Amino acid sequence: MSINHFELNAVNRSAEQQGKGASRRLRKQNLVPAIIYGGNEEPTSISIKINELVKALEFEAFFSHILTITVDGVEHQAVIKDLQRHPAKGFPMHADFQRVVKGQKIHMNVPVHFVGREDAPGTAAAGVLSTLVSDIEIICIPSQLPEYLEVDVSGMEIGDLFRLSDITLPEGVVIHELELEDGHDRTIVNMQPPTVEEVDEVADDVDADEVPATEQNGEVDAEDNKDGE
Repeated sequence: MSINHFELNAVNRSAEQQGKGASRRLRKQNLVPAIIYGGNEEPTSISIKINELVKALEFEAFFSHILTITVDGVEHQAVIKDLQRHPAKGFPMHADFQRVVKGQKIHMNVPVHFVGREDAPGTAAAGVLSTLVSDIEIICIPSQLPEYLEVDVSGMEIGDLFRLSDITLPEGVVIHELELEDGHDRTIVNMQPPTVEEVDEVADDVDADEVPATEQNGEVDAEDNKDGE
C-alpha cells in the first residue's frame, strides 16, 4: 500500500452478520463492519480487518483517492464517504464506501493545503494568517480527482484574503458550493493585523505619596497606629 495506491481486502457479511449486535461481535474479532454502495449496484455489506484499515487511515491521501476494495476476490473501485470512530479511543467502528464508475462525476471533500505562509509579507509584519477551511467539496470524474487543493499565500499582506473563487483548480474540477444557484463565494483564508496586548499603565502613573505606608515598606509608624490600638 502506498500514498498513490490503496488496496483493502474485505469479505461479504451475511444477513446474520448485520445489525448492532453482530457488529459488536465483528469488532471483538478485530473486524470493522462497512458497506459499499452506488454504481447502479445493490449495496454490499462487508467487513475489513481493523489493522489494515487503521494503517490506510494514517495517510491523508486515503480520503481523496480511488480505492481498490477486493471482496471475496472481486475488485470494487470506490471512495470513502463516511467513517465512524469510537468517541473516546478513536479507532474505526464503521465505514461507508461509494463505488465509482468510469466517466461518472463524483462529489468528494478534498484537503486544502496552504503554502508559503513563512514567505508572506503579512507574516513578516507580524500578521496572523487565519485559515477558515480544512477541506472543500469538489465535483469531477474519478480520473481527475486531486489528492488536495493548494492555495499559495506567499504574497498575502495584512488585510488580504482569498475566496473560494480564487483557488486555482485542476482541469475538470469544480467547487460544488460555487455551482449552486445560491452559492456563496466565502472567504477561505485571510491575513489579520498583529494581535496587540493591552498594557495596564495605571500602576505606572500612581504617585508614591498615594500608596499607604503598609504597601511602601510593610511598616506603620507608631504614631499613625495609635488610633488603631
